[in-house]
Amino acid sequence: MASNDPYQILGVSRTADAEAIRRAFRKIAKADHPDLNPGDKAAEERFKAANAAHDLLSDPERRARFDRGEIDAAGQDVPPRGFYRDQAEGAAGARYRPRDPFAGMGGGTAGAASFDPDDLEDILGMFRSRESGPRPGRDARYRLAVDFLDAVNGATRRLTLPDGRDLDVRIPPGLEDGQVLRLRGRGSPGSQGAPDGDALIEVSVRPHPFFERAGRDLRMELPVTLREAVLGARIPVPTPRGEVMLTVLPRSEAGTQMRLRGRGVAESGGTPAGDLLVTLCLVLGPVDNKLEEFLHGWSPAEAGDPRAAMRRKA
Repeated sequence: MASNDPYQILGVSRTADAEAIRRAFRKIAKADHPDLNPGDKAAEERFKAANAAHDLLSDPERRARFDRGEIDAAGQDVPPRGFYRDQAEGAAGARYRPRDPFAGMGGGTAGAASFDPDDLEDILGMFRSRESGPRPGRDARYRLAVDFLDAVNGATRRLTLPDGRDLDVRIPPGLEDGQVLRLRGRGSPGSQGAPDGDALIEVSVRPHPFFERAGRDLRMELPVTLREAVLGARIPVPTPRGEVMLTVLPRSEAGTQMRLRGRGVAESGGTPAGDLLVTLCLVLGPVDNKLEEFLHGWSPAEAGDPRAAMRRKA
């Protein structure tokens, strides 16, 4: 007989963390999902068992109760020692009743006659199973990694769930790293007409090679050559929503900051778009003989000391 222990079904240890449990279920789902194995009853049963095991172990509270022996693998309360679940009244009226201490001893049940469970209603009430009724579905938690520009501009990205289904997630412009999105009704189904649970999606934003975020604004360093900084130039600048031309004024120093309005985080829900703050970064580039000869013969009228401020702070 196949084991009904959720840990054995998923093939994980009892100390496995949530990520290991998720990976184990995902592996089984990819192999045994009914959509991938039409007509294969054995695969379908394995998938159902894995789904039930994952449903139990992915819920920290229910997992803890199972580990303590308070509920079984199906999520049902385990009767206290010396009691049994009486199903004679149907699932809705099932209750715990004391076992007959003389059962199987050939002496009948004379000793149990005075132990009327109805007379002990108050004492045994804590051991009753919960009455069945509408129960809202549980929330499901997922993680989704998105590109930096998707978080800045907004996008729709597809999340593949552990059971193989796909979920389209709308990324609003300006989403922050670690923010949790709630998709109503996309969690576990409710029972008897109760509402379904929600999908809670924690989003992690991947870093960008040259953009950095500062609230609604973005920052970047723009390399410029010595000639462009001294003589001025119009330079193409990448922004989150396309390339624009930036005018670098003559005699611009390294570290000069320029602002491109509306080129930061995109507008969202009435919040105006942020700006792109561009800091000029002087790049000397290859040095040829002409530049070297010029510098040997050139002496600025006011040399200045670029490191004076550093010495003052030392």
